[in-house]
Amino acid sequence: MGRHRAASVGAGLVGALVFVEFVSGFLQGYYTPLATDIARHLDINDADVNWFEAAQLLLSALCVPPLSKLGDLIGHQRVLVWAAVLTAVATCGIAFATSFETYLVFWALQGVFTVWLPLEVALIYRRSAGLPQRAAATRRATGVIVAALQAGAIAGALSAGATSALFGSLWMVLAVPGVLTVVVVFVIVGFVPDAHERQPGSLDGPGLLLLSASLLLVTGGLSLVRVVGVASPWPWLAIVVGALVLVPFVRYELRVPDPIIDLRVMRQASMWPVQFTALLFGVSVLGAQIPLSTFAQTDPDVHGYGLGLNATSVAPVIGGYVLSMLVGALVFARLSQRFTPRACLIAAAGLVGVGYAALVPLHFSVAQMAACMVVAGLGSGALVAALPAAAAAAAPEGRTAVATGLTNTTKTIGGSFASCIFGVALAAGATHAAAASMSGYYTVWIVCSATAFVAAVGLTFVPRLAFADPAGIEEEIGR
Repeated sequence: MGRHRAASVGAGLVGALVFVEFVSGFLQGYYTPLATDIARHLDINDADVNWFEAAQLLLSALCVPPLSKLGDLIGHQRVLVWAAVLTAVATCGIAFATSFETYLVFWALQGVFTVWLPLEVALIYRRSAGLPQRAAATRRATGVIVAALQAGAIAGALSAGATSALFGSLWMVLAVPGVLTVVVVFVIVGFVPDAHERQPGSLDGPGLLLLSASLLLVTGGLSLVRVVGVASPWPWLAIVVGALVLVPFVRYELRVPDPIIDLRVMRQASMWPVQFTALLFGVSVLGAQIPLSTFAQTDPDVHGYGLGLNATSVAPVIGGYVLSMLVGALVFARLSQRFTPRACLIAAAGLVGVGYAALVPLHFSVAQMAACMVVAGLGSGALVAALPAAAAAAAPEGRTAVATGLTNTTKTIGGSFASCIFGVALAAGATHAAAASMSGYYTVWIVCSATAFVAAVGLTFVPRLAFADPAGIEEEIGR
């Protein structure tokens, strides 16, 4: 009976959130096959497309902590509506953007959608209160909505190719996700209940200001490397100052009763490896998406490397990668019942490392590249589903959105830094104005593999039975 209840937690709520995450995945999958087309439309080179991603990831890192905290304080559904409205405005704006600057602004603002998943996991965790297997129920429901996210990414990748071939105008192609995000707003308002009781606490403005200043300085410094070069001292000065701002931030957060990020909770053995993994995982799952697409679309007859695919033919390759992520997300919840959640997290990070390491020698055909990305995708899908659920299980009651949101923030920070670094690496040594360098692609794959293996090592510090329900712990002890 308890198992049935855990499996059917919030079926109506999860059903609505499935659509929301499907559209979230659609946004993530739709634009990647169009990266080269967008670059040509804006008259920029492939390496510069990474700066769209970097701007979006930076804004995501800045907005997720305060919006997650607001969700815990005034209601997760209410903040979810706000985030959906902003995303819809930005997505519609992208369709009509005609310059690098306007596209950059709307693309960055669209990054607000990254707070959707943390707020949804918090809604699910709150709805599962009182169930005998609350952590397992949250993992199952999170796996379902993350599977919808990956299904949406597949649909987005495939739709991008189809609409690109169907419509002659790029703005019509880019209007498709705009329509879907508008529908999301109505789905949340109509089908996601707002049953939240206001919680005591504050937003912690000084802490948010210090954190934002640090992120802006560090990422701004990385961006300056592209503009003024590695030899200039100004980028490195900005990065150092940004890192130093973390010192007063940490001191302040440890002193206030209701911080934006509770560092006392973050340093617990069941929490810090999860956030550390999310940071490193962001390098590959967010920072490497555009380089993978541009490599596949680089003409080998002209540049000596690449697969020579177009937006239509590259979509199934990306769809195969995302399909493996869907499988990984669905399988994780079941495997974590047979084994411990910690063991599954370690294995997932290892798969990501193996997949990207294999790309170094195996990138000369579609079959080789697809096989490597399927391996990485299985691990990535499991991590996307597992990390927010693990954070929710380890968080104090009433602060689940902050904890799950922090996994997105750290993942986004990792992706933002990676996008900046990868942009510099891809531009360095490029012999053609429109294409990136092969040495840059090697750098991307090696860095993605190394960070995944380091994350796997970090997860070994998690207690063996962390994130498990009491019943599961008793069963393990009985063995």
